[in-house]
Amino acid sequence: MTSDSTLPKLADASALRDSCGAVHLPDDPGYDVARMPWNVAFDQRPAAVAYPADASEVASVIRSAAAAGLRVAPQGTGHNAGALADDLDDVVLLRTAAMTGVTVDADARTVRVGAGALWLDAVDATAPYGLATLHGSSPDVGIVGYSLGGGLGWYARALGLQANSITAVELVTADGSQVRADADHETELFWALRGGGGNFGVVTALEFRLYPIPTAYAGMLVFDWTHAARVLPRWAEWAVAAPDAVTTSFRILQLPPFPEIPEPVRGRQLVVINGAVLADEARAVAILEPLRDLGPELDTFATVPSASLVRLHMDPEGPTPAVSDSSLLADLPAAGVDAFLAAAGPDSGSSLLMAELRQLGGALSRPQPDAGALPMLVGQFLQFGVTIAATPEQEAQGTLEARNLATAMSPYATRTKYLNFTETPTDTRTGYDEAAWPRLRAVRSAVDPEGLFVANHPIPPA
Repeated sequence: MTSDSTLPKLADASALRDSCGAVHLPDDPGYDVARMPWNVAFDQRPAAVAYPADASEVASVIRSAAAAGLRVAPQGTGHNAGALADDLDDVVLLRTAAMTGVTVDADARTVRVGAGALWLDAVDATAPYGLATLHGSSPDVGIVGYSLGGGLGWYARALGLQANSITAVELVTADGSQVRADADHETELFWALRGGGGNFGVVTALEFRLYPIPTAYAGMLVFDWTHAARVLPRWAEWAVAAPDAVTTSFRILQLPPFPEIPEPVRGRQLVVINGAVLADEARAVAILEPLRDLGPELDTFATVPSASLVRLHMDPEGPTPAVSDSSLLADLPAAGVDAFLAAAGPDSGSSLLMAELRQLGGALSRPQPDAGALPMLVGQFLQFGVTIAATPEQEAQGTLEARNLATAMSPYATRTKYLNFTETPTDTRTGYDEAAWPRLRAVRSAVDPEGLFVANHPIPPA
């Protein structure tokens, strides 16, 4: 229910209708659909929702919102809406979904994408040229949010974070100016945008590098989850020593009996190791041999079109209610393996849909000299627990179990967090090293001194 204190601001927000072709206020019939994020476990109720068609309309929305005393929260799909959903009474939610479009420059090996483009859009557009993006594990994640927050994909140990493949950012700043930031223009802003999230303006387009990866050796190894105690320590030991060419994930899955899930794994409790190797087939086979020696019941690793990797993880597509927790792990000793299994394994009593460990290291542990605000991820593994939260009871139980898993792994956690996998409010400082934080705040002060923009992981002006 809308509180009385917000009613004057909602009345002021009606002026937004003249600034943008699609504006929804709380009393409008389309408001509930317009405000709905991808993660429908979170009920975001902004003062207004705007769907600008282009950068000019974005600028108009920003100016109108500021004049009405409202703040602005840019949002693409809303996969990470949980960290943003509270306290939106004086906020215009600026949805970028209408600003799509993907333009490939095959000769330069770059692509320009609109702010509303999804990873599947870019993968489909670049694949005919034998070029690949540093997409993540979900085809319907928005490219901009993923990229500004880091971007951890199947080639990460070889090529690093997607944020550091960005070559230019087009955005509208707090005064309504349309700005292009790149290595030669607005260089400090360009640094901050690559890892600093949505704190500095409304991004309307991105340009980033592509890579000549027409195929990859990729797939999954599947075991019944009763083998978790045998497989996890072997994978963890292998993962730390593995060459940079390979990036994998270890998951304990408790899959529902949904028809869209492939029949061999539908309704089962499994251990799944999936990933990709950027190497010729002979070398890839040799790299994976220690894992194959564990005797999976299903082995799908093969040379495949790189475009197929966008669905390798089998992440759900379309709006989904989910709750989660995560942490970066410095290492995973035997006691850490035991703690993970005690919290999420076959004898844990946990109902988590997925308890995951992503393999880090490699290029992720080596900052590039021209990188942005997030040059690397500290740690050997990323731990992530998530489950479906379709009812209040499931939400409460899932939140508890995801937190319990993170707590169990806390003795092995680093000081920093990976904010793209942090889907509840947290201290944003934990996402950055000590030198980056004051620099990020200084950039925020330069481009948005009054704090007009609202991000899911806020960086306040200095």
